[in-house]
Amino acid sequence: MSGEPQQTADHGHALGLHYEMQDLYSPPKGRFGRFAATNHTVVGIRFMLTAIAFFLVGGVLAMLIRAQLAGPSTQFLDAADYAQVFTMHGTVMMFLFAIPLIEGFALYMLPKLLGARDLAFPRLSAFGYWCYLLGGLTLLGALLAGVAPDSGWFMYTPLSSKPYSPGINADIWLVGITVVEISAVCAAVEIMVTVLKVRSPGMSLMRMPLLAWYLWVTAAMMLAGFPPLILGSILLELERAFGLPFFDPTRGGDPLLWQHLFWLFGHPEVYIIFLPAAGVVSTILPVFCGRPMVGYSWIVGALIAQAFLSFGLWAHHMFTTGIPHLSLAIFSAASLLVVIPTAVQIFAWLATLLKGRPRLSLPMLWIFGFFFIFVSGGLTGVMVAVVPFDWQVHDTHFVVAHLHYVLVGGFVFPVIAGLYYWTPQFTGRKSDRGLGKFAFWTVFTGFNLTFFIMHLTGLLGMPRRVYTYAAGLGWEVPNLVSSIGGFILAVGFALVLLDMLVQWRFAPHVTTNPWKAASLEWAMPSPATAYNFASLPEVTGRDPLWKDPELPVCIAGGAGFLAGPTVPGQRETLAVDALDGRPDYVLILPGPTFLPLLAALALFGAAGCFLFGFYAGSAVLAAVLVGVCLRWLWQSGLREDPQPVDIGKGHRLLPHPARDQSPGWWGMVFTLVFDATLLVSLLFGYVFLLSRVSDWPPVAMIAPDWLVAALILAGLGAAALGSQGAVGANRQGKGRARGWWLAIASAGGATSAIGFGLIPSLLTAPATSHAYAACVVALSLYGALHAGLTAIGSGFVAARCRAGLVSRVRAGDLLILRLFSQFSAGAGLIVLVAVYLAAWLA
Repeated sequence: MSGEPQQTADHGHALGLHYEMQDLYSPPKGRFGRFAATNHTVVGIRFMLTAIAFFLVGGVLAMLIRAQLAGPSTQFLDAADYAQVFTMHGTVMMFLFAIPLIEGFALYMLPKLLGARDLAFPRLSAFGYWCYLLGGLTLLGALLAGVAPDSGWFMYTPLSSKPYSPGINADIWLVGITVVEISAVCAAVEIMVTVLKVRSPGMSLMRMPLLAWYLWVTAAMMLAGFPPLILGSILLELERAFGLPFFDPTRGGDPLLWQHLFWLFGHPEVYIIFLPAAGVVSTILPVFCGRPMVGYSWIVGALIAQAFLSFGLWAHHMFTTGIPHLSLAIFSAASLLVVIPTAVQIFAWLATLLKGRPRLSLPMLWIFGFFFIFVSGGLTGVMVAVVPFDWQVHDTHFVVAHLHYVLVGGFVFPVIAGLYYWTPQFTGRKSDRGLGKFAFWTVFTGFNLTFFIMHLTGLLGMPRRVYTYAAGLGWEVPNLVSSIGGFILAVGFALVLLDMLVQWRFAPHVTTNPWKAASLEWAMPSPATAYNFASLPEVTGRDPLWKDPELPVCIAGGAGFLAGPTVPGQRETLAVDALDGRPDYVLILPGPTFLPLLAALALFGAAGCFLFGFYAGSAVLAAVLVGVCLRWLWQSGLREDPQPVDIGKGHRLLPHPARDQSPGWWGMVFTLVFDATLLVSLLFGYVFLLSRVSDWPPVAMIAPDWLVAALILAGLGAAALGSQGAVGANRQGKGRARGWWLAIASAGGATSAIGFGLIPSLLTAPATSHAYAACVVALSLYGALHAGLTAIGSGFVAARCRAGLVSRVRAGDLLILRLFSQFSAGAGLIVLVAVYLAAWLA
């Protein structure tokens, strides 16, 4: 009898803790309160639901394509409408469905997988969502208005250049996709920092769930893969808007530069899409085999190798463009080499199946479908990696079929498996019965009927991107079969959606961990609570719930770390050492705010004004964006030096503002990785044009002014030295000296920004006359932007110092400023050398 009161008391404590935490982490109430939500669960679900909505739009566009191609000389769509439908289908599926769905899944799942309450930067995730939504709606609105992009989802120049696409169609793609890609970069930084720092105590890197590894490597690829596309989009829009001839061969440019920049993004994107799906497979498979994944370390090494190799394959898509034979051999070999890390993962999955006792549940059915389709797509991938064969099938429907086997088989099938597997996380309900199996076989049949036959259509010589064809070419029957398969496939996806709705409404409720899984996302109630964990667990192995089945009860009762907030009304989670998972500091999380939405609206407004040629309005809204961001940053930090707080189990830790390598510092590190890749992409384009075009530039088009160079060098040096001096003065407690050093840094940034702004005036010919002059302008803009941000950042940090938000203990702002200003100084020096060295050589 003595045990019963104790159980009741524990239960009452757990219930009280639940209500306290649920109120703290739930979105604000009221008509507009949800627009201020920053909780990762809300933001992640928004991403995923919006991506699914875009998937349905992309599916309708695919049906329009198949209806047009079902027979010869069909008049269902004319050439102009078909070009828009074709372009938007690829754009929606690649940019508005696949990548955002990955982002949303990662944002929703990572804190639950890692045993945390939220992400490292909740407001950044919310900002990313609003950018994604606004950019996607721009493209969708253009489709409804009849001015959608029509140059193909890859936007090859010169087809997308002004002479061949004089309307606003291509501009909408360039501006809209750039806004969407900003969202992706925000998500990548968020994922990188969260996986490294925001984990449960004891969860070292080699104890992390494999899915976390997959998502982290994917985020790293996004940071390195998206800058070339963002740069290419900016350069092409500058060419279209102002006539700067980066891609015009009559003025020193080269259309192949766009292909290089696009596929530097495009081929890694295939693996960006595949790796999270493979992570889902590596998560689900051990659960239904009843044993840990075979070859954990081998899989981690393989996916890292796959990420590196994927960046050496971009010319795999350019075998017919006339690149040198040596390059053909190198890229063909690299295309075959990337099969090895993929095979390592597949063999690890097969070994897990062989060693375990697989249960043929509905998620596993979709996994088996993935195996068949993805391996089939991999085989055709090996075929197109062989240069002579690629020459024969390039730009035919064979390549379309291969692409869909890899992307749909390698992404959509695992996604649906994950959807069924994690349904209890969202709804608290689960069922393996109903429409699920029938939906699978409908999708599987429809998919293979559509795209397997399309291989034959391609081998018969049917090119892609044609809106009609004549009778008598042998294409009629294969196209009719593919179109029938396409409509069966659409019915199958509709059945999956219907099954999800039926399960959400009628399936039986489940208890905690209905699949008997091992990972931490099942250590919480189903459906998941807003705060994830009432107290944070301590991890001692890779499979915490298999090692300690009572862990969910213990952490719900407050037996873990941070059982409730250390300060009433304050959202918190733990940050750990990046390598070994030791508790490092308490991460104070921001509450709900409208600032991410306001920042996204300002960015969207600036992009819209630029799109319609209202450049003054664009500049004003860009300034508003900077102001909103400064207000956003101002809200963080503490005004007094904090004391260590009790996190439970005998541990006391400082809050993150009192630590040097705070999440903000890590966020800046990964932002600069993106920034450095952007600069490398710009220099790549500069050198590519230099090497491709003989006599480039034809005459000395710039008169180097060494006073301007000296002004820039002095400014860069002052900015870097000032930020370093401010850190040193702060450590010594010299507040006045710190202020002077920050003033020097701000003045240095402003001086170098002015110097970079003067470089285009040194051109002896208009920037529109030759690609060399256009490159000088682009490099100068890059240098001026970073110098200007250094000046603004230094002034902002100085203001925070005066407001008492910075001290010897709370020095994070100064360290982040030093990191950025020194990077900007180094990048500015590289830009200056590139401009002046080329001018001297000319």
